[in-house]
Amino acid sequence: MPSKDDISLIAHLMRRAGFGQRRDEIERLASDGYENTVERLLDPESQPDVDMYMMGRYHPWTDHPSSIDHHQSRWIYRMVMGKRPLEEKIVLFWHHVFATGNAKVENIDEMATEIDLFRDHGMGNFQTLLERLAKNPAMIRWLDNNENHKRANNENWGRELLELFSLGVGYYTEDDVKQAARAFTGWTYTPRKVVMPWKKYPWSFDYQPYDHDSGEKSFLGHEGRFNGDDVVEVVARQPATARFISRHLYNFFVADEPQVPAWPFEPPQDRTAIDTLSEAFVRGGYEMKPVLRTLFNSDFFKNALYKRVKSPAEVVASALILTGDMNGPDPRWGDLPSVQSLMGQIIYDPPSVEGWHTGKEWINSGAMMNRVNFVADRVSDTDLPGVKAIIQKISEMNGSSMNPEQLVQHCLDQMGPMEISDETRQELLKQVEIDGIASWSTEKEYKASSKRVADLLALIAGTREYQFA
Repeated sequence: MPSKDDISLIAHLMRRAGFGQRRDEIERLASDGYENTVERLLDPESQPDVDMYMMGRYHPWTDHPSSIDHHQSRWIYRMVMGKRPLEEKIVLFWHHVFATGNAKVENIDEMATEIDLFRDHGMGNFQTLLERLAKNPAMIRWLDNNENHKRANNENWGRELLELFSLGVGYYTEDDVKQAARAFTGWTYTPRKVVMPWKKYPWSFDYQPYDHDSGEKSFLGHEGRFNGDDVVEVVARQPATARFISRHLYNFFVADEPQVPAWPFEPPQDRTAIDTLSEAFVRGGYEMKPVLRTLFNSDFFKNALYKRVKSPAEVVASALILTGDMNGPDPRWGDLPSVQSLMGQIIYDPPSVEGWHTGKEWINSGAMMNRVNFVADRVSDTDLPGVKAIIQKISEMNGSSMNPEQLVQHCLDQMGPMEISDETRQELLKQVEIDGIASWSTEKEYKASSKRVADLLALIAGTREYQFA
C-alpha cells in the first residue's frame, strides 16, 4: 500500500497535469511510482484517445458541431473522459497563452482547428508550434494580419507576437515591432465561403508573395530579408522567450503569479525555478517535453501543494471525475459550457489577447457561489458512483464506527488529500459533532452515515481551501 505522502504527491500531480483522479486510480498510480507516472503523462500516445464517436452516436450535435456551445461540450467531454490528461491540460495552457476568441474570429470551426493544433503540437517543439500558429487562419484573423499589407502595415500580430506570445515587454523596441510586421506582410487566409447553411468551407493559410515586403530588415539585432518564419526563428531563440514561457508554465502548473501585464515590474516569486525551466527549455532545443519533465520532477513543483486557484475548467472537470457523474453520453454535457461561463471562463472565447486573469481573480461573489454549488450538488449525491466509492472507503476505516474528528479527517483525505486551516477544521467539526459518532454496523446506520459523509463532502467543497489545486 502506498504511503500517505506518496498518495498526496500523486494526487497533486494529477490535479496539475490533468483534472484530478478518483482515489482508487491515485493509489494505483502511486504504486506505479511518481516518475513512471510523469513519463506516462508525457507520452499521451501510449494511451487510447477518447472515443468521440460514442458521444456522436448518442448526441449527433457533437458529431457535426455548428456552434461554440457544441465545441465547448466536446472539449469538456475530452477533459473528463479522456485518458490523456496532460494533453488536454496543455491545450488549455496554450489556449490561455495564445488567447484567440471566437467573438472576433466568428468561425467556430476555425477556432476548433486552432485548438486541435495545440492538441497535436502542444508538447512538441515551441518554434514549430509558433510557426504553425502564425499560419493559423483563426490567429491571422484574430490579430488582423490579413490586413497587413506591403504598402499598409498592420502591426497588431507583430506586436502581440513579441509582447504576449514570446519575449514580454522590455525585450524589444517599437522598431522591432515594425520590422516584424513587415516580415509578415502577405500572410493571410482564404476568404470565407458558405457552402451549406450549417457548414463553411475551411479556411487555409494563403501566402501572397506580391504583397510581401521582401526588403532588408533589422530585427532584434539580426539583419536580412526576413520573412515571417525567419522572425519566428529569431524570437524562439531569444533568452527572454525561454524565461517568458517558463514563467507562464510556472503560473499555470506550479503557483499563481501576478497577471502578465505586471511581469515587467514584479519579479517571479521563485527566480530559481524560472531559471531551471529556462535552462531546460534551451538545453532541450525548445522542445516542451523536457521542460515539463523538469517541472514535474522538481522540488518546487512537489512542494507547491494548493498554491493555485482552480480555473473554472478545473472545477467542473475535477468534480465530474471525482464523483463519476456524466460518465459517458449524457444530455447534460450540453449544459456545461454555460455552467463554466457563469464561473468566469468561456473556452474558445477568452476575454482578450491577454487570456484570462488567473489566481484570485477567478473568484468573485457570483463565481464563488456557482463553483461551490456545482461541486456540492455532486459530492452530496449518494447515488453517484464516485460518491459511493468514497463512502464505502470511509466505512471500512476505524472498524464499525468513528468519532467526528476521524470522520472529518477521512473525508478530507478522500477529497484531496486536503490541507486545511485550524479554523476551517473547527468549523467542520462543529457541524459534524451535532450527530455524534458515525456508525456503519446496520443497514439503517450505513444509510444515515452515508448521508452524513455526503453532507460533509459538500461542506468541504464550500471551504476556501477547496478552491485551490
